[in-house]
Amino acid sequence: MVETVELTSLDSIDNFIHHNKFSFLYISRPDCGVCHAVLPQLRELLDKFPHINLGYINAYSVEKIASRFSILTVPALLLFIEGTEYLREVRFVHFEQLEKRLERVSKIYTT
Repeated sequence: MVETVELTSLDSIDNFIHHNKFSFLYISRPDCGVCHAVLPQLRELLDKFPHINLGYINAYSVEKIASRFSILTVPALLLFIEGTEYLREVRFVHFEQLEKRLERVSKIYTT
């Protein structure tokens, strides 16, 4: 399964985005039932895209994450390519659509 890097500060988040061409941020809270269901599915999906790096952020630990990325609800999934936000999914994730979008962007940026 894809390795998940826990990010615990805005600086670590910015460094993660800056140092990885493909940075996928997963923002959640421990008391969020939907979050607990989405993370394993996301990790399984990202196994198909080994070039995408996954960072996990506990919104309670990094309180400023909401204002930094304009997040109103969790889970929030943000894909950055070369430091620019390319994709955003929140709350209820449609994994078939997400997979198609990841396939499309992977073809563009990895060939």
